[in-house]
Order: sequence, then C-alpha cells, then structure tokens
Amino acid sequence: MTRALLVSVITLSMALATGQTGAPSVQYRSPQGVEYRSLPDTDAIKGARAALAADPRNITRIIDLGVAESGARQYREAIATFTRGLELEPNNALLLRWRGHRYLSVREFDRASADLTRGAAIDGTIYGIWYHLGVIQYLRGDFAAAAGSFAKAQPIAPDAGELAGSTDWLWMSLSRAGRGADAKAMLDRRPDNKPVDNAYTRRLRLYRGEIGPDDVVTAADTDEVQIATLAYGLGNWYLIRGDKAQARKWFERSIQSGGWPAFGFIASEAELRRLSAAVP
Repeated sequence: MTRALLVSVITLSMALATGQTGAPSVQYRSPQGVEYRSLPDTDAIKGARAALAADPRNITRIIDLGVAESGARQYREAIATFTRGLELEPNNALLLRWRGHRYLSVREFDRASADLTRGAAIDGTIYGIWYHLGVIQYLRGDFAAAAGSFAKAQPIAPDAGELAGSTDWLWMSLSRAGRGADAKAMLDRRPDNKPVDNAYTRRLRLYRGEIGPDDVVTAADTDEVQIATLAYGLGNWYLIRGDKAQARKWFERSIQSGGWPAFGFIASEAELRRLSAAVP
C-alpha cells in the first residue's frame, strides 16, 4: 500500500469513528424545537483531517482540524476533536480554550465554563479564555464577573477586531452591572482606537453617540451572523435605557436572523428568557 493510500484509509477510518462524515448534523436544538445544523465538509477540513491522520498525536494538527470543523459549524465534531487532544495532553490550556468555546456554541454552558475556568488557572495569558469566559458569565447574568473577565481580555487582544469585541462586551458588562460611569469612562479612553470595521465597531459608535439606533442595522446587512450581532447590541442598548419593548423587538430580530452561532443570537435567547420570567 502506498503512503498516500494509507493516509486516505486512516483519514476515512478517523472520520467514520468520530461521525465526521461531512453530512450536516444537528448541532443545537432550541427550546422551541428548532434544529440548527452544521455545514458540509470544506477543503480545509479535508486537508486538516488528512494531515492529522499522517501525524495523529500532533496537538497542532488536532487544533487545526477542530478549528476547520468549527468554520463549517461542525461544533460537536470539533468538541470530539479537541477532546481527543485533551486525552493526549489533559492540561493543555489552548485545547481547553477551544473546547470551551465550542461548548458555548452548542449552549452547554456548564461544560464551557469548566473548561475555560481550568484553562485560565493553567495559563492566564490566553485572550480567548478570558473573552469566552466573560461571554458565559454575561449570559448567566453575572455581569460583574463578566466585566472582570473582559477587562483581562481587552489588553491582550490579538488584533483590532478582537479589541473592538472585548471593548464592546466590557462596556455592556459594566453597564449591566450598574457601573454606567465606569463604562462611559472606559469608552472615553478609546482603547479600541485601531483601524477596523465590523459589527462591534458599529455598536461602539452607537454607545458613544456617534450614530443613532436607526443606523445600526442597515439594508446592506444581509449576513445572518452580522444581523444577529448588530440586533443584539441594539436591543441591549435599549434595555440599558429602560425600553424593554424595543429591547424585546431587537432580541427577537436577532433570533429571526438565523445566525445561531453568533454570541448576539445566544445572548438574545438568554435575554428573552429573562424578560419572559419577569412578566407576572
């Protein structure tokens, strides 16, 4: 058997053993019974799977495959991949970061929190650990703890886009924790003053009063994740201002977008549960 054929056989065996056959699979089922599925295999997944088959104990190759699977919304498959890596290196903080992130994507918050908390205890310098731990704390309504996590993430953001994201979530966390003055002071320092244009920078412009609420979600916004992200930010802005009716409208718009992997979508689910629970 040639080496190329051997790698192909090993790759197929790995895929079958883990259920990674490329067929769309259910990743998340909402409380309303809506099923959200993965996308088919990409060339990146196929290449990463072949590379791992040729070097099955290589942690970098394992992470590459898990990240590629995540890019096709194959989050449960990615969790299995990262778990395989943790069986080899149980205290690898980067693997815990990635698996915790993907547990968050499929709404398994307790497992996500456990991975990220353990990862932070092993290596507190990984941006993605603090960022995603902050998201979980925020989703649970522990806004003070979330603010602490995003404050740790913000100065170690790897690029301008992530810096805008952590600044946005820090503002939201401080505001929801009743620390509006601190949130404003943080924005006034303009820690995110780097050239980038994404959903978070538009939300930050809203918080700073540089644009109005009608300018947040535009006709040019067609990507479902983009809409979910923008709509949540706008809904939260209204909620902070005490307008629950407008907040609910935009949280529902976030859900209607279909962009289920977006943290804005996940946060909108949490907010609608809280709003419903508050109704007598």
